[in-house]
Amino acid sequence: MDSPYFAELAAKVTSEAAAMGFIVLLDATGGDEHAERVVLEGMRSHVIDGVIFSPLALSADEIAGRDDDLPMVLLGERPTPTGYDHIAVDSVAAGRAATRHLLTLGRRRVAAIGRETVRGTASERLRGYGQALRAAGLAYDPELVVGVPHFERGDGYAGMQQLLALPSPPDAVFCFNDLMAVGAVRACAEAGVRVPEDVAVIGFDGIAETRYANPSISTISPDLTHLARRALEMLVSRIDGDTSPSQEVAVPWTLVARESTTGRVAQA
Repeated sequence: MDSPYFAELAAKVTSEAAAMGFIVLLDATGGDEHAERVVLEGMRSHVIDGVIFSPLALSADEIAGRDDDLPMVLLGERPTPTGYDHIAVDSVAAGRAATRHLLTLGRRRVAAIGRETVRGTASERLRGYGQALRAAGLAYDPELVVGVPHFERGDGYAGMQQLLALPSPPDAVFCFNDLMAVGAVRACAEAGVRVPEDVAVIGFDGIAETRYANPSISTISPDLTHLARRALEMLVSRIDGDTSPSQEVAVPWTLVARESTTGRVAQA
């Protein structure tokens, strides 16, 4: 809940659920494997009708092996087992669009902050990043892709410092979430690097903080209202006895261009 994206999503789910006559109980597992197993094993099933679950620590096989038959809808870009309704952002397409946006501004050394070593949200965004580079005829440069331990402001700050220390720093950066973009912009300011004149920066998540940052930060903004509503509709349908095949639902998103990328006229 200390992540603005998940806090905003939780607020949307709570609001949409109230309109449907449901009360939401929040269980913040913090990505802890034991806490997530508690959700799967149904220790709380006697007080709830269904679960909307965004797993981070558990694999698709572990989720598939649950014994509890409580209706469940899965969220997020990590691999999920068959037989469960699942809703997620197409992070490959969105990551490709974010990178292409930077390239259309004339940037050619486009970096990325947020690589991960296991398949999940970051790897999907990294894949989209790579696809956009290839489509523009640019080589993937591992030196420009920075891995981070977490997706916090400090990680974006440290990642940008690493990139700015390169002999040939990037002229644009795609941060895999907005919090890291905020940290990256701060690192640029402290180093005397202008955003976007010297480095264009785009994030991902569409959190409110990006609109009020200085400069305001461009972002990929998922439709959280749509996400919350569709997840609840699918869950309520299962609670009511729907046994039709599981659904895969893509969350709509928009690219919101702001000062951190559009303050400079595109160059050929």
